Amino acid sequence: MTPLINPATEEVLRTVDLLEVDAVDDAVARAAIAQKRWAAAAPSERAGALRSFAAAVDSHIGELAALEVANSGHVIGNAEWEAGHVRDVLTYYSASPERLLGQQIPVAGGIDVTFNEPLGVVAVIAPWNFPMTIAAWGFVPALAAGNAVLVKPAEITPLTTMRLGELALEAGLPEGLFQVLPGKGSVVGERFITHPDVRKIVFTGSTEVGMRVMAGAAAQVKRVTLELGGKSANIVFDDCDLEKAAATAPYGVFDNAGQDCCARSRILVQRNVYDRFMELFEPAVKGVVVGDPAARETEMGPLVSKPHWETVSSYVPDGAPIAFQGSAPSGPGYWFAPTVLTPARTDRSVTEEIFGPVVTVLPFEDEADAIELANDTPYGLSGSIWTENLSRAMRVSHAVESGNLSVNSHSSVRYNTPFGGFKQSGLGRELGPDAPLHFTETKNVFFAIGEK
Repeated sequence: MTPLINPATEEVLRTVDLLEVDAVDDAVARAAIAQKRWAAAAPSERAGALRSFAAAVDSHIGELAALEVANSGHVIGNAEWEAGHVRDVLTYYSASPERLLGQQIPVAGGIDVTFNEPLGVVAVIAPWNFPMTIAAWGFVPALAAGNAVLVKPAEITPLTTMRLGELALEAGLPEGLFQVLPGKGSVVGERFITHPDVRKIVFTGSTEVGMRVMAGAAAQVKRVTLELGGKSANIVFDDCDLEKAAATAPYGVFDNAGQDCCARSRILVQRNVYDRFMELFEPAVKGVVVGDPAARETEMGPLVSKPHWETVSSYVPDGAPIAFQGSAPSGPGYWFAPTVLTPARTDRSVTEEIFGPVVTVLPFEDEADAIELANDTPYGLSGSIWTENLSRAMRVSHAVESGNLSVNSHSSVRYNTPFGGFKQSGLGRELGPDAPLHFTETKNVFFAIGEK
């Protein structure tokens, strides 16, 4: 059993049993049986089951949000949005079973058609930073495509995903079709990778672990979708609405205490407006309300755990080039004040993913310099571009090596648009209208037509 700690109070919430290899094997066997029946069901039946699941989530948004506040330290407003997002993802993909159409391709001598066949059993390894939402990005389109799904939540934040597993059964999904398996990555996650009946792995987490998942999956030519690290740039040009860029910048990096792969953790500011940006940015940072995540006025909660707090702290040692900081509570809890650094371009705070409320601000000279600096990273997940020049926005959007960009905003994720990274930020895409197809095999069938 492992204790779960409330990161805002450091008190034990409850304990959770971690599963061993035999339990994973049993779950895979039951999932394989359930998947055959699920895939054989009428598309309308599968669609209706997903809509029922969405309705069950909708009626438990408050409960799910409260679990996320206590287990993960998410602020209540964000946690309610996250639970609602799971509902919305279920609703969106409930239309998919009746729209996996395939193709009819003109050929000589007959007709040719394609079928989108489900893979079988899919495994989702979910992270601790957005437990229920990111899990849903994997398990919902996989179910919609006719697969069974096993989810391993992060060891320290499993509660909302476990509750979703219960709600799926209450909503009428077949036994064994959608199972949540709490356990260690070295046990449950590793068995997902080595089990021959698990046909695909969806992994969200660090690039280091993602590389190991990919290498392990290669032994069976197992399909993978990987959503990994990020070190995204927020590029501020001199022709933008500087007041708006400065006022919104804290929320592009400090949301969820910076524990976000999409965090714009490098702010790049054109040199001729750098000083003015910093003047505007300082009160915006100091205005971020850090405190009790259950309070409605709170905008940022604690870091998720003591070990993670220590990791983030290592990027702000004594003598660090701190421009200014916000405030955070003292006493129990893994609190870390929003922190702004002005380091050299080669400093580790600029080049490594911190995954906390620490942002670096760097000046650049011109458009070419901004693009070079933005791309000077092994990652390429997200980013923002602030300019009123449409031509510049288009040029820079094409030039920045990143999977998800926003112009004059910090938006990264919508369930109806594709999400994923370039370079070491990942492989494949989640969400968007084509997501269920990523959980299918395309089968091509030719029907010969003889002459009369």
